[in-house]
Amino acid sequence: MAVSPDFLEELRARIPLAGLIGTRVPLQRSGRNWRGCCPFHAEKTPSFYVYDDHYHCFGCGAHGDAVSFLMQTQNLAFMEAVTELARQAGLAVPKPAPEAEAAERRRLALSEVLARAEAAFTRRLFLPEGAQALAYLKERGITEETIRRFGLGYAPRRGALVAELAREGVGLEEMAQAGLLRQSEDGSPAGEFFLERVMFPIRDRRGRVIGFGGRVLGTGQPKYLNGPETPIFSKRRALYGFDLAREEVRQGAKLVVVEGYMDVIALHQAGFKGAVAPLGTALSAEQLELLWRLSPVPVLCFDGDRAGAGAALRALETALPLLTPSRSLRIAALPEGEDPDSFVRKKGAGAFQLVLDGAEALVDALYRLLRAQAPQSTPEQRAAFRAKLEETAARIRDRGLAKEYRRALLARYFEEQRRPIRPAPPLPKAATPTPENALAERQRILAAVLLHHPSLLPDVEEAWLSLDLPPWLAALRKAVLAWSATAETLDSDALITHLRASGMANLEAQVRAATPFPLPKFAGPDAERTEAQAGWWHIFGLLHRARLDAEVAVAQRDFAAEPDLRRQQRLLALVEARARLARGEPDGIGAAV
Repeated sequence: MAVSPDFLEELRARIPLAGLIGTRVPLQRSGRNWRGCCPFHAEKTPSFYVYDDHYHCFGCGAHGDAVSFLMQTQNLAFMEAVTELARQAGLAVPKPAPEAEAAERRRLALSEVLARAEAAFTRRLFLPEGAQALAYLKERGITEETIRRFGLGYAPRRGALVAELAREGVGLEEMAQAGLLRQSEDGSPAGEFFLERVMFPIRDRRGRVIGFGGRVLGTGQPKYLNGPETPIFSKRRALYGFDLAREEVRQGAKLVVVEGYMDVIALHQAGFKGAVAPLGTALSAEQLELLWRLSPVPVLCFDGDRAGAGAALRALETALPLLTPSRSLRIAALPEGEDPDSFVRKKGAGAFQLVLDGAEALVDALYRLLRAQAPQSTPEQRAAFRAKLEETAARIRDRGLAKEYRRALLARYFEEQRRPIRPAPPLPKAATPTPENALAERQRILAAVLLHHPSLLPDVEEAWLSLDLPPWLAALRKAVLAWSATAETLDSDALITHLRASGMANLEAQVRAATPFPLPKFAGPDAERTEAQAGWWHIFGLLHRARLDAEVAVAQRDFAAEPDLRRQQRLLALVEARARLARGEPDGIGAAV
């Protein structure tokens, strides 16, 4: 009885090989793989290695997959081994019916149709009709080598693809079943699904095209469009770039999950060849299982905005029931407003490597993301947040791991509740002189950044204290630092309200005024935190370059010793500030310089 390659591939995906072999052979971790004593010959020193989809003994040469392991260890015939694996996976072995054979032939035929479509799209990208699409890709920094590697192309105007495929003997019904044509209400083929878009082939684990995504040129909507579900394409069971990342991860690349096609392509081109992405939907349980077959701890790196944080939280909530002590996730946070594509193009591969190195453990990211959604100003809100933490930990099916998560999450919660509350000492009022030169203006800008972004205070406090300020700014600095020592949250509105209540409204107004010179954008209330942080260190470096260099060295040492998100963001801001000084960039003061 013949069994389709796709069914065998599904069996292998459903049953991790290390788990199957581990029931008969004691295995130990060896890097990303497993090692044990070979079950096929007597040995005392382990030379039997279990990989993602095969095993190999370097002593006797035994080699195979899940099916062959059952055949060799349990003396089973091929179909007996397949049937046993199917039972364990909860699948029914396809019956040898003419209909099944016909279905397999149709699947192969659809794959051939999609391969022909990919060739047509790629060819047209380099013709005059694809000039706009090719220019778009080059503007995004994509090289021709990368275009060829990912099979990128261009979907032409209406009717052109149908005519080309028809000349090759492909019928309208086949095009519709492959997801290339829309279907009318009665199910008959209609117009092309993709028109005048940049095309991204989506491949299965073995590199066969199973569908397409397309990006509009210009301002049309939707910006990105994925093809429909077909007999060979399921969005929940595929990952963009998985076929290319698979071997790279086995060779040592870090498995990184990003949000979109261009993120994957940009990262691969920059050297991060373990990048993959879901297909316009939230990360599914099936996709997580695919990831864990390649790496026990993949890194999620979604966009640095509210939508990206939401996508990360949804992914973690999907992962919770599936976590075990041997498989988890880490979360790499990008600066606000950045995605992996834009970040690696602006900052370079070295900066993105810092982002990956500083990826948070799942439990830390989970607490941070849940905390961002939970107000804490009343006892009722704090009690609700604590209940949410306990409910979140309880979703983990592994009871031992769930207990550890509950303990870790509540420890973070109680640590926040124990912040000391001390009355701030009374502060003297000070007059408000007008800055008259660049030195005074730069000192004012530093204060303005911190009034609008007081969350930066823990990272810049010592540097700020090292500056010799005029009396009025020194008094304001003293008031701000006294407030930060007692504040429950470092919030700009709360800080300004405190200063005004303390009789320092004139000083606060003078710092934030648009005169004598307008404040640079990074010093204003609408600046993103990362922009404000880098801007603050840039201005500080103009005042005290030697201290800035020392801060960079300390930040590099601290991050290397204990990488985390806060140390990572601080190091990136310092490095960016030093680079601006090296380039001689202006400080935004204008006439004050």
